[in-house]
Amino acid sequence: MIYWITVETILDKENFTLEELLDEDDIIQECKALNGRLINFLRERAQVEQLIQYIVVEAPEDAEKRRTFKFPFVACEIFTCEVDIILKTLVEDEELMNLLFSFLEPKDSHSTLLAGYFSKVVICLLLRKTVPLMHYIKAHQEIMARLVDLIGITSIMEVLIRLIGADEHMYTNFTESMQWIEDTNVLEMIVDKFSSSDSPEVHANAAETLCSITRSAPPALAAKISSPNFIGRLFRHALENSRPKSVLVNSLSICISLLDPKRLTLGTYYMFNRQLTHGSTVTVNPETVEGMLGRLGDLLKLLDVSSEESSLLTTYGKLQPPLGKHRLKIVEFISVLLTVGSEAAEKELIRHGAVRRILDLFFEYPYNNFLHHHVENIILSCLECKNAPLIEHLLHECNLVGKILEAEKNFTLKDSNKPTVPAEGRLPPRIGNIGHLTRISNKLIQLGNNNSEIHAYLQENSEWNDWQINVLSKRNTLENIYQWACGRPTALHDRGRDSDDDDYQNRDYDVAALANNLSQAFRYGIYSNDDVDEAQGSLERDDEFITVPS
Repeated sequence: MIYWITVETILDKENFTLEELLDEDDIIQECKALNGRLINFLRERAQVEQLIQYIVVEAPEDAEKRRTFKFPFVACEIFTCEVDIILKTLVEDEELMNLLFSFLEPKDSHSTLLAGYFSKVVICLLLRKTVPLMHYIKAHQEIMARLVDLIGITSIMEVLIRLIGADEHMYTNFTESMQWIEDTNVLEMIVDKFSSSDSPEVHANAAETLCSITRSAPPALAAKISSPNFIGRLFRHALENSRPKSVLVNSLSICISLLDPKRLTLGTYYMFNRQLTHGSTVTVNPETVEGMLGRLGDLLKLLDVSSEESSLLTTYGKLQPPLGKHRLKIVEFISVLLTVGSEAAEKELIRHGAVRRILDLFFEYPYNNFLHHHVENIILSCLECKNAPLIEHLLHECNLVGKILEAEKNFTLKDSNKPTVPAEGRLPPRIGNIGHLTRISNKLIQLGNNNSEIHAYLQENSEWNDWQINVLSKRNTLENIYQWACGRPTALHDRGRDSDDDDYQNRDYDVAALANNLSQAFRYGIYSNDDVDEAQGSLERDDEFITVPS
């Protein structure tokens, strides 16, 4: 006969160990079901201590697999079952709490596996035993510094974010217990990780923590992180010589979060949700913007690629140098900065020639669609702003229209001194930013209908008017998807019909119209010459099989 060993079977024994229970697969379900005998056993101090040992003490190298993997996992799950009497045993015993947080003590390495279990237990205590836990941490403030030291471990970062109060539920309901954190220097400790560590993971997690504070944090911390002094400290680290590029990229992510116009003010803290469209939009503090403008000139110098010698082979040729994440992030930062509507920012951008340089990058890197997206947003922000000097700067000094027409005339990649070089021995490909240029051009025309300055500028340019009539309008007609009929030009009246009900075998198709659409596509240069020859040959071969309905 086969006897199934269960938790009840073990509890019926006169002598049993915690390990026997942890080895049973149904122990977690029994905890959730609040098995009285099991809970009474696990609530004992000795058992709680042993459970914590499994979570915070790494198993010896020669230990069994169940000790290394199963027991820490099950121990963590027992705590996160949120059985009040077990959590109470832990949180009311300072020695047990010392044991739990001993995981953060400096040592050679911290297991990311155990760090995940540790963070789950601490977050569980933070949610269910908020007041006693915060009192403990307040009495042991070195815990905050140790959490910051381990911020490169994502699960530890999550604990730090919760403790700081970047959580709607936590800060609203436990204001008094958490208010002391506002008087600590935790923000300074986090931002200084950009200087003290070279790890990209540390930089990314430090930025994520600070961005969480900008979106949802106690008022005092939110005010501190948006102050000119803090922003100056952030830029000093970002622009420090010989620092990894990840410092600059993540520092700018924090600035972008501070400038994000989609943050809403709800109650006493900031809440971030891109899906919300109602409520009062947060107005960026002018001092915050001014703090960022102080180092704008140094930031824009990094957009100069002339002195960099690195190169990157691509399918279409070579980039020398590649644009890089840090330059792309600078362009994104400028894009967001322009949406704030700060006149001071617009004046500084004009003074430093930022828009002109970014527009040059748009044409120098014709295959970087991430860059094109941000540059298009910058151009639209300039055109839609109420600051006439910025519009004039874009049209005259930046020569936006002239550059669009030049790109339209020379729509293949040229072998020049630009960073993007075509491959040798092959036909140069078409540039990849024509779609963005089309949208920018259409926006220019649309805004010109309501803006006399833009309208007058466009009307004075005869080359633009010719291109608009002969190229742009035809392209718009061709690319208007609402005029398409999914390959069946004569079946527009059947558009609302379900495709499953189409009697396609009995329907007449206007093949001549199909062939005409295809020839138009070739005429506008959508395909290469080889594709044209191949397609025309195919059409000629198919002519003998085509019968045009009368």
